[in-house]
Amino acid sequence: MATRLLQRVNSKQAALFVCDLQEKFSKNIKYFPEIVQVTRRLIQASTILDVPIIATEQYPKGLGHLVPELGIKELNIPVYDKTCFSMCANDIMSDLEKRQIHEIILCGIEAHVCIYQTCLDLLNRGYTVHVVADACSSRSMTDRIVALKTLQQAGAYLTTSESMILGLVGGSDHPKFKEIQKIIMESAPDTGLLAHL
Repeated sequence: MATRLLQRVNSKQAALFVCDLQEKFSKNIKYFPEIVQVTRRLIQASTILDVPIIATEQYPKGLGHLVPELGIKELNIPVYDKTCFSMCANDIMSDLEKRQIHEIILCGIEAHVCIYQTCLDLLNRGYTVHVVADACSSRSMTDRIVALKTLQQAGAYLTTSESMILGLVGGSDHPKFKEIQKIIMESAPDTGLLAHL
């Protein structure tokens, strides 16, 4: 059986995808406040390191907008409306191609629907996908865990937010390491994965 080499994230070729962390989902998604908090850390790190960020809202007319705790509005991050589950709409994909992005850091909800379909679409288009497990969730832990395991089998890399953030800087010699260190000084909150992976 052939083994696949693990690939480190390349911050110069990566983008952060923030998927559908909207108001209407806040009461139904497992560990929603913690997922938002972890995603906020990824957004902060990506902003400091000039990693492009793309966010989506699933049918915002009915499901509301991204929760303000993410800080998306203040940072002028582009937000795309969508009705299909995948984030791989034509306008988003053409934006990635213009920027020569080859790796996607993926977080948001729901793991077994929009994250799942986005990840498969990206893999099928030849992108390297890093799914941030502690920044993805679903309404049920069963759906969440099975989706994460299936995506790993499909070729995505499962990672954690802190591992990803430190992977983006690569070492303490990075000129922005001290700024990044402030984000991770306090550990990320528990998002319920320990007993399930």
